[in-house]
Amino acid sequence: MIRLVLVDDQQLIRRGLGLLFETLEGVEVVGEAANGDEALAVIAKVSPDVVLSDARMPVMDGVALVAACAERHPGLPVLVLTTFDDADLVRAAIGAGAAGFLLKDSSPEALADAIVAAHDGGLVIDPRVTRAAMRPARGRDEGASPLAVLTPAERAVAARVALGETNTEIAAALVLAEGTVKNHVSALLRKLDQRDRTGLALFLHRTLDR
Repeated sequence: MIRLVLVDDQQLIRRGLGLLFETLEGVEVVGEAANGDEALAVIAKVSPDVVLSDARMPVMDGVALVAACAERHPGLPVLVLTTFDDADLVRAAIGAGAAGFLLKDSSPEALADAIVAAHDGGLVIDPRVTRAAMRPARGRDEGASPLAVLTPAERAVAARVALGETNTEIAAALVLAEGTVKNHVSALLRKLDQRDRTGLALFLHRTLDR
């Protein structure tokens, strides 16, 4: 049984998610909090396996909670949940060490699968969020982005290469054949003028983080 803490400033959302997880096998809600600060106290008390947190909350938001958990509870996966695909927020959450980023309209099955994957050490990102992560940061000219030469499929793969995922992991996440992923990575190396995958990952990480 995976022990889960829910963090959301809206009691109705917490209640709804709690009722949802009561219907799913393998997940038990062991604590709730209305913001990141409260969550840290709850986490210290109940020692959960996974945290599912809203992105935007008063006092301490989801990104700050991810960073705090990384420092105080190394190895505790925090999934960030939100109602919109804000590119800057996505990059900040991933940079802080989030175990995943999902939208609140995700299906119950997708939420359950994400919690299991996070518990098992995986990184889960909704494909719609991946597209958000590939957008230029606010205030930048999209046409000036070095990623402007990429196709939508290449951008989706690039976002995951930047996170250090293997071809196998990317193929599973994007529901592609490994050969297709390999071809996309080759195209990324060529289009972005990178000599190897390590250099490509570093280049993409820097580009997305700007």
